[in-house]
Order: sequence, then structure tokens, then C-alpha cells
Amino acid sequence: MQKIITITFIITLLIFSQSCRKSDYNLPEDASVISDSGSGTGTVTWKKGEDITLQGFVFVNDGQVLTIEPGAIINFKEGQGATASALIIARGGKIIANGNADEPIIFTSELDPLDGTLSKESFGLWGGLIILGDAPLNTESGEAFIEGIPTSEPRALFGGLNPVDNSGELSYVSIRYPGTILNEGNEINGLTLGGVGSSTKINNIEIINSADDGIEIFGGTVNIKHAICINSHDDIIDYDLGYQGKMQFILGLQKEQVGDNLVEANGGIEAVNGLPITKPTMANATFIGNSRSSNSCISYSNFAAGITANSILYNTSAGVWNEYHNGSTDSYSQWRRELLKIESNIFYNIANNEEANIFQLYGNQNEEASQLWSDYFTIGKNEIINLGLSIDEDIKLAPDVPTGDNLYPLDDWFEITNYKGAFGTYDWTEGWTIYKEFL
Repeated sequence: MQKIITITFIITLLIFSQSCRKSDYNLPEDASVISDSGSGTGTVTWKKGEDITLQGFVFVNDGQVLTIEPGAIINFKEGQGATASALIIARGGKIIANGNADEPIIFTSELDPLDGTLSKESFGLWGGLIILGDAPLNTESGEAFIEGIPTSEPRALFGGLNPVDNSGELSYVSIRYPGTILNEGNEINGLTLGGVGSSTKINNIEIINSADDGIEIFGGTVNIKHAICINSHDDIIDYDLGYQGKMQFILGLQKEQVGDNLVEANGGIEAVNGLPITKPTMANATFIGNSRSSNSCISYSNFAAGITANSILYNTSAGVWNEYHNGSTDSYSQWRRELLKIESNIFYNIANNEEANIFQLYGNQNEEASQLWSDYFTIGKNEIINLGLSIDEDIKLAPDVPTGDNLYPLDDWFEITNYKGAFGTYDWTEGWTIYKEFL
């Protein structure tokens, strides 16, 4: 949607925008409000400088393409439950939102004046960004309704048979204060990806102060590079329903009293051993928790598998929890099949830095299985090393390059690095992010 405005106002706006930093951008009082009665956004371009506010659930319908220019600011009406606002890319629709390091695209609450005055403790002020695709799930029907949207809405269906499905592109995007509560135990995440295929491009994404997960992935094959999740009130990353994508250069940080697991890995629902199995690959992540008694580095359940390698994990009371029930349809069995690997990582301030306690089983008791899983910490070339990382006033996330074995080759998609964690010799977050203001 575009507003008709006078040439005089255009000139005034251009002069004003040149005199301010991008973080000082002020919204005019007569912003355009977009709602959706079923027709979706249409195929449209939202431009930098337009005053766009979304109210309620706004869809990009099947066959429609939403393009968002670099520097555009998309606001969302505040609301909970039935009045929540969110942008949903329906199965068959596309979003092309490519910002750049100088002009990121910002999704935020209408309450955010973008001048730093909104409380840094704010969260869950609007819904979130949801992308739905046609890639495989391990549900019985191969489809599901996305979490957070009423099942009476047919556009909330996702999943299909196309692993290379393309739902568009996201790059240099900042998502701030999302995750509003719809009802008890049912929130929208910062970025939700349901059945999204591998032809979708997602890189350089920032999610700040989500009231639920930072990123939740339901099945599909989507790949993610360079993502930041700060102060997610549930998990930093949560995936299930047969997700088989790849992730590299992921930064996740949780302040005190904020967050649950760093990574929550789930398999299927009924039956848990449905196909495709959950089996993503993650490399070069840096996760720093808050040392709360209830959280873990990674929690595997319901036949989930996957690889975590060349990463740094800090500050959780528990280490890597692996579900053991019967040794055949649990996540422990996936490890025995070598489909679950936690190798060549650095751990610190986890499980009291006791090597024997970092890898633990939960569920039914089996002494032999527990010992085998515990011993895997060393066998997998994982180490306990204090790298001096911190997220207090003196933020340090890019230490001297840690030496030691890295797990390669993983896949041609991954960049080969000589360091562990999300950072090597340069900070890829500089210039387009604001996450350091929230630590």
C-alpha cells in the first residue's frame, strides 16, 4: 500500500531523514494501517520511508509476493490473544526482504519510537514473522497448522512434498519485541519457519526480546546463516517435525531470569519415529545462557537427531540432555545409529565443569547407556575451556581463535573455519544490529 503525499512532504521527509541517524527515524502521525480480511497483501512493494503499520494477522497469500526495500520500517499494532498482530507468509506466497548492513529492514512494535527510549525489558509487544512453505514434515498427513494461528484459518496450513520449496529471501532484518501471547502456553515466536524449503534464503537476522522462542522451525529444509537471538524468554532455537536444514554462525544470548534451553530438539509427535526424522546440522554457534537451574545446553527428545559441531556453549546448569526410553525409538537410539553427533565443541561453566556430568540421559534409567553417553563427551573431542566470554558491560564474544580439531567436512554449504563459535577475526554483527544495547 502506498499513500498519496505531496511533493513538498517528500522533499521535507528526505531532508529530515538525511539529518538523523537511522536509529533516530521518527514516524509521522498519519501512518497507514494495513489489515487483512482474506485478500492478503497482494503482490506489492513496501518502500523505505512509507509509514506502514500492520493490525491483526496479515497474510501474503498463495501466489503473492511481498517485497520490502532496504531501510523500511514495518510496525505492528500492540495486542494479545485475538488482537495480536503478525505477518504471515502463507504456503505458496513469498517475501523478498533484503536489507543491507547500512539499511537493515526493521520489524517492531508501534510503541517503539526507534530512539532507544522504549524499555529494554519490553517483550511480546506484537506477534512475529511467520513463513510457511511446502517442504516435508513428519506428521501423518504431511501437513500441520502453524502454532499461534487459529486452525479455522486455512492459510495457516504448511508442509508438503517439495524439499527445495522457495518462500523468498530475508537478509539484514531486525525483529524486535515479538512473541505476544495468544493464550496460555500458545505464543508466537520471533521468527517461525514452518515447512520452509532449502531454496529460501535466510541470512543476517536479528531477533530481540521474544516472549517465546527466538527461532522455531517446524520441519522443512531451510538453511540459516548469521542469526542472532537475544533474550528469548523460552528457547533460543527450537526445532521439530522432521527439520533437516543447516545452520552456521548463530549467536544466542540470555540474560539472568530470561530463557529456557539454548537449543530444544524434538522429533515427531505421533508416531515419534515418523519420516523424515528431525536431523539438522549446526556449526559455529556461540550460545551463552544465564546459569538458571532449569535450563540445558541442548535437549533431545522424541527421536530427534542432528549434528552440533565447532561451537561454544556457556553458562547453563545442565549440559546436553538425551532422552532414553527403550533404546530403539528415542533420541539415544539416534546417537547409537550415528545420526546424532555433538562433536568438537567447547563447553564452559556447565554442569559445574564436571566432564562426566555434561552429557546426561533422562527418562528410563539404564546404567550402561548412561555411561556410554557420558563417555561420548571426550570421544567426541569436546573440551571444557574458559575463553573469557562475557555479556556484561565488557562484551566479549570473539576470543582469540580457539585451536583444536574442528569437525569437517560437514557439507559443501558450510564455510570451513579454523575457529569454533560464531566469530573469527571479524564481527559480522557490526553496523546493522542493536543487540548489544540489550545486554
